[in-house]
Amino acid sequence: MAPKVPESVLKKQATQAKIAEQAKQASYEARQKKRQDKKDAIAAAEKYSAEYAAADAAAVANRRQAKAQGGFYVPAAPKLALIIRIRGTIGVSPKAKKIMQLFRLRQIHNATFVKLNESTVRMLRLIEPYVTYGYPTRSTVEKLIYKRGFGKLNKQRIPIADNSVIEEGVGSVGVKCCADLIHEIYTVGPNFKEANNFLWPFKLTSPRGGFSNKTKLVHFLEGGEAGNRGEEINKLVKRMI
Repeated sequence: MAPKVPESVLKKQATQAKIAEQAKQASYEARQKKRQDKKDAIAAAEKYSAEYAAADAAAVANRRQAKAQGGFYVPAAPKLALIIRIRGTIGVSPKAKKIMQLFRLRQIHNATFVKLNESTVRMLRLIEPYVTYGYPTRSTVEKLIYKRGFGKLNKQRIPIADNSVIEEGVGSVGVKCCADLIHEIYTVGPNFKEANNFLWPFKLTSPRGGFSNKTKLVHFLEGGEAGNRGEEINKLVKRMI
């Protein structure tokens, strides 16, 4: 006659079997979700790629048409700016210091994206001696997010090593992968504020070749480094990544 198994042992075995089954099911669902998320990310990237190509083709067509008619093609005013802090805290006025805190530029060589409107342009003019800014290309936005991108989760600086970090941070507003995040930032979409606040300020290095001490305090238009440098910001970022 087989020995009788105690009731407590039977209960324990049943509980362990139930936990093992739940873990197996959770693992299967996680694998399925990861596979589906990968498909969605690829589809989103292809959709945005087609959208960017169409926009570039339209710009070229408009430029050619304007030239054929003897006129000039004026592109739309930029909606996005990239600001880089190039000076420290010594000699900064309280008002300029407050504006740089609003832009999250708390350290030298910090960089952030800003939506351009009347109020932000006015604030940028007040802090021009301490920062340099311009209009980033899509390639620059991609490089910054892929190479120097960190997200803010529970007030912590988390590297964007996986789309799950983005989904956890801003998935509630429909931004679920890197392609979504880049598109939202570059096009200044309806959820730009949430996407930009999710991104931790970029920590860049000193530019290769460095800044000149003689020209660092001078405006870019006068041969210096500070202030608005338009499209030339992309060359500077390339030296600082």
